[in-house]
Amino acid sequence: MKGIMLQGTASDVGKSVLATGICRLLARKGKKVAPFKSQNMSNNSYITKDGKEIGRAQAIQAEAAKTDATVYMNPILLKPKSDSISEVVHLGKHYERFSGRAYREQFFELGIETIKKSLAELSKDYEYVVIEGAGSPVEINLNDREIVNMKVAELADVPVFLIADIDRGGVFASVVGTLSLLTEAELARIKGVIINKFRGDLELFTDGVRWLEEKTGKKIVGVVPYLHDVYIESEDSLSEQTLKKQTNHQLQGATSDIDQEIMFERLADHLEAHLDVDYVEDVIEGWTKRHA
Repeated sequence: MKGIMLQGTASDVGKSVLATGICRLLARKGKKVAPFKSQNMSNNSYITKDGKEIGRAQAIQAEAAKTDATVYMNPILLKPKSDSISEVVHLGKHYERFSGRAYREQFFELGIETIKKSLAELSKDYEYVVIEGAGSPVEINLNDREIVNMKVAELADVPVFLIADIDRGGVFASVVGTLSLLTEAELARIKGVIINKFRGDLELFTDGVRWLEEKTGKKIVGVVPYLHDVYIESEDSLSEQTLKKQTNHQLQGATSDIDQEIMFERLADHLEAHLDVDYVEDVIEGWTKRHA
């Protein structure tokens, strides 16, 4: 199965929105594409047609991909119950409540097998997978048992694009710092950087793009302007923004299925205008041929 993975320099850099837009870009080219996020953290979930519970973001991404959401698109859902306890929903059903330490120590092996199974199931029905990571791929104290970022990219054997949020400031340090902390094998998997949530005159960042490419050796695939009124729940479920309630899995601002469809198209158009989509597609195809 062909695919890409979007990872971020931090939480809330826009991975969910960009993954949604890329799902729609591929879908409107006639590709059979599935979204995937191995582990999501949210108390706002979505029930699939067969009664399984998954993260709402993957349900939105599935709709953008013009397909039905399934449990294999988000096989592990963590529903926070306190600062230290989460309910684990495994393959759409309640599994157990864990503390962070217990989850890390007791769930890792099952998590890996669940990810393998889910990717295998998706590969039966889809040509492409758009994978979303969580948080940062360089949480050094957690990386030996992580199941959301580079381990998933390795299991799926897909190239990775790193997303950085320029709106929050510190974009140069976040990109360079993240890349410097990756292993050699992980760094080789990174095929480009996307600067997200840019405000202002894009021409004023031309020198920034040049500096980042020279410093890191990685292509800046795009500088994506801030897009208002499009919001998809991110993995940082305890932030004030993501705790806003919505009555269904629609994009924020969409009051009907028609409005939501318009927003998907608007998002895809926005990315097509500001990302080097041809480069992304070349990376996907080239990676698949080299690793077949």
